[in-house]
Amino acid sequence: MQIPSKYDANQVEGKWYDYWMKHNFFHSKPDNREPYTIVIPPPNVTGVLHMGHMLNNTIQDVLIRRARLQGKNACWVPGTDHASIATEAKVVAKLKEQGIDKNDLTREEFLKHAWDWTHEYGGVILEQLKKLGCSCDWERTKFTMDDDMSEAVIQVFVDLYNKGMIYRGYRMVNWDPEAKTTLSDEEVEYIEKQGKLYYVNYKVEGCEDILTIATTRPETILGDTAICINPNDERHTNLRGKKAIVPINGRVIPIIEDEYVDVEFGTGCLKVTPAHDENDKVLGDKHNLEVIDIFNEDATLNSYGLHYEGKDRFVVRKEIVKELEEKGHIVKIEDYTNRVGISERTKAIIEPRLSDQWFLKMEELVKPAIEAVLGDKPDIKLFPKKFENTYRHWMENIRDWNISRQLLWGQQIPAYYYGDGKEDFVVAESLEAALVIAKGKTGNNQLSTHDLRQDSDALDTWFSSWLWPMSVFDGIRNPENEEINYYYPTNDLVTGPDILFFWVARMIIAGYEYKGEKPFENVYLTGLVRDKQRRKMSKSLGNSPDALKLIDDYGADGVRVGLLLSSAAGNDLMFDEALCNQGKGFANKIWNAFRLVKGWEVSDAIEQPESSKVALEWFEAKFQETLAEIEDHYSKYRLSDALMATYKLIWDDFASWLLEIVKPAYQQPIDAKTLEGVIASFENILKTLHPFMPFLTEEIWQYMEERQPEEALIVAKWPENKSVNNELISGFDFAQEVVSGIRNIRKEKNISFKDSIGFSVINNENAQTIFDEVIKKLGNLEAIEYVSEAVDGALTFRVKSNEYFIPISGAINVDEEIKKLTEELNYIEGFLNSVQKKLSNERFMSGAPEQVVASEKKKEADALAKIETLKASLANLQ
Repeated sequence: MQIPSKYDANQVEGKWYDYWMKHNFFHSKPDNREPYTIVIPPPNVTGVLHMGHMLNNTIQDVLIRRARLQGKNACWVPGTDHASIATEAKVVAKLKEQGIDKNDLTREEFLKHAWDWTHEYGGVILEQLKKLGCSCDWERTKFTMDDDMSEAVIQVFVDLYNKGMIYRGYRMVNWDPEAKTTLSDEEVEYIEKQGKLYYVNYKVEGCEDILTIATTRPETILGDTAICINPNDERHTNLRGKKAIVPINGRVIPIIEDEYVDVEFGTGCLKVTPAHDENDKVLGDKHNLEVIDIFNEDATLNSYGLHYEGKDRFVVRKEIVKELEEKGHIVKIEDYTNRVGISERTKAIIEPRLSDQWFLKMEELVKPAIEAVLGDKPDIKLFPKKFENTYRHWMENIRDWNISRQLLWGQQIPAYYYGDGKEDFVVAESLEAALVIAKGKTGNNQLSTHDLRQDSDALDTWFSSWLWPMSVFDGIRNPENEEINYYYPTNDLVTGPDILFFWVARMIIAGYEYKGEKPFENVYLTGLVRDKQRRKMSKSLGNSPDALKLIDDYGADGVRVGLLLSSAAGNDLMFDEALCNQGKGFANKIWNAFRLVKGWEVSDAIEQPESSKVALEWFEAKFQETLAEIEDHYSKYRLSDALMATYKLIWDDFASWLLEIVKPAYQQPIDAKTLEGVIASFENILKTLHPFMPFLTEEIWQYMEERQPEEALIVAKWPENKSVNNELISGFDFAQEVVSGIRNIRKEKNISFKDSIGFSVINNENAQTIFDEVIKKLGNLEAIEYVSEAVDGALTFRVKSNEYFIPISGAINVDEEIKKLTEELNYIEGFLNSVQKKLSNERFMSGAPEQVVASEKKKEADALAKIETLKASLANLQ
């Protein structure tokens, strides 16, 4: 086979991916092997590949490919999430472009558009993952809105409702006025926002008194239903039992007393707007205050807004301040920074809103999940461990989960109303089942399905994905099926810390509730991908590279290496495109090493040189040492360290040393035994490298010899751990230093590497001479002569207590070399003198920082060692 001179990733990657797919290497079904299972964190069906996906899925693919090589039944389940808010927003935007208003459509009409959109654009990201080399079991691809997945979600809702854990409640919720839906607390981000604090005067009814309140939201004044003062605040005793008049609308409201009011903040008078602030709602309930909601669902003002009706809340804020100023109600306005909640998805500012919603009680559900991660004998390990504190904080401060969303796209809540009252409903898995329950509940056998109306809300997307490790194996609908019993619990979960609570914790909760055990053993939490300036990558900043273009430019293997080289476990990744270039360079290095090996002629007639024999023995020991190191890194999810250990083994030990030792002389053949050993070593390297660089390694593997599909690298056998010969490794380390000393002298004295030279050693170390032939070959030495005393007229260097001599007669001009060494000696002695003066100066020693003193002492030690070597070299020349 003709081996191309250059490695062309664009030619290679599609070829091998198609080959793996054709031979079904990614597919898994239960058998007698040990299962190794990963479920993909399902990306949004609307999504396209970005740097976070690239990192996360590269890590998963590394783990799954290694498990496959280890002989495990590796199963990586891919899929996508229907992403209610994000997808509905995209469909609404597309309809708007076509002149269609979502509100003019029936639910069925809208869902048809949503499904059309999903079929057209959904799942693009899964195709893009194939470009990265992801070896998912594509036959198992799931979507959270698949019929079987939706059935599981509805079944769980009904079950939890029947257990008394799901209830309907009128609560203050987080309202996204852009998506027009509620959000759970976890879907709200908090940001610092520069705003204003407005001081507003209210008249007190029946007298000339004025009270002043401070508010950041003057537009909500129109919803005020009380003013509250602290009963211990002596400044406001005159207000007790009186009433205030709300500016603009003239509503008369009570002045109430409660110790909740912070005497230190603002003026000590608090406006109470129960419909638009959670704390005000608590006060309102306590004091039986009226609740006046002044907003529509899109945060425009309703009829309570008077002449501001129909205007946006932020437009009204400006206009109402102007009106209040004109009417003399504004006392002063100050700059004020406060924390504002924004929607994680739409970035709209959240509006607290009272609403009928569905909630899941969490207090009892959460207990097994706390124990599973934080107990004395945890079932689930988080990597890095530091995230246990985050997990603890979320779980120990958990609130009931608002699981309803005012959306059409998603699993529709299986509650059916048979009357007009809030409690006139039943919960069932189907309309027919609901009718049976409703007849029983009402005693009305005349009820028909036409009398039932299903709740229009959809379930929170996370209420689907919290079942993911079970529902992908049909473990909810068929809890004892073969697949769930074989693949569950899964092994490793790889995800970002930003969804540790949203998704990871909830999957753990669901796992214990529905399977009575953990959903996975280990959770590897990747860092965020940031740019070189440590900024989070985002579309708005324009600092996120095009993932597919990176693959085109550097090859999938190059990008995978680039990502992992910059990604220490759990720490944020400082992504630099130069690292992808380094990955591409690494691929080229391996390719060139392979071409070198395959380019050698081989002869059965040649004896194996001693240098090649010991070099191969050393490399086997080095490989085993590195393999143990790699295994340790994998066990701790230090994948970048595992890659770096592999990288050094290949670049330094294999390419720079082993191949250099064994390569035959110019235009000479290599002996068959050595070549066989080199190929065996190369194959072991390819196996350890395959999880990181699957395409390059498969290409080389298949070029090495004609192989059948069942002999493909993807299903080869992971190298076996054997005992490490540490004497060989330390002996070779010593030999490397000797070779480096010879090369340095050749370079410094311009002695051609083509010319063989004499070499003597005073062997004080009594070191083994097993590597003498290696030293002789790499140093191009005539011989290695063991002597008992210094050799005259030779250059010298030391390795530990061994002293080495290279005779220089004829190779250099002795007089010039003596002059040069003398000048260097004089300079170093002068330098040493200046350093020692500093170190003998008491003021310097007492005043200088510790590290500066340490640096000067090191300079002294280095200079003394250099002087000793120079004097030895001069003595040998004179």
